[in-house]
Amino acid sequence: MKASLIPIGNSKGIRIPVAILKQCNIVNHVELEVEKDKIILKPIKESPRKDWDKAFKLMHERKEDVLLIDEKIDTTMEDWQWK
Repeated sequence: MKASLIPIGNSKGIRIPVAILKQCNIVNHVELEVEKDKIILKPIKESPRKDWDKAFKLMHERKEDVLLIDEKIDTTMEDWQWK
C-alpha cells in the first residue's frame, strides 16, 4: 500500500486506514521504532490498572494506606433528610 506524507506543523505524518488500525489492534498510542531504514509501529496495549498491586503494596509498606474519609460519616444516608 502506498501512502502520501502530509504536513503536520514542522513534521510530516501519514493517514492510516481504520481497517489497518483495527487489524493491528491500534487504539490510541503506538510505540515507534527505527530499525535500519524502516519505521516500525507497534500497538501499546492500554491497561489502566497495570501495576496497581505493586503500588498498593508499597503504600502499605510506607503506612500510606489510610482512610481518607472518617469512618463515623453516615455513608448509608439513613439519617439524612431530603427536602
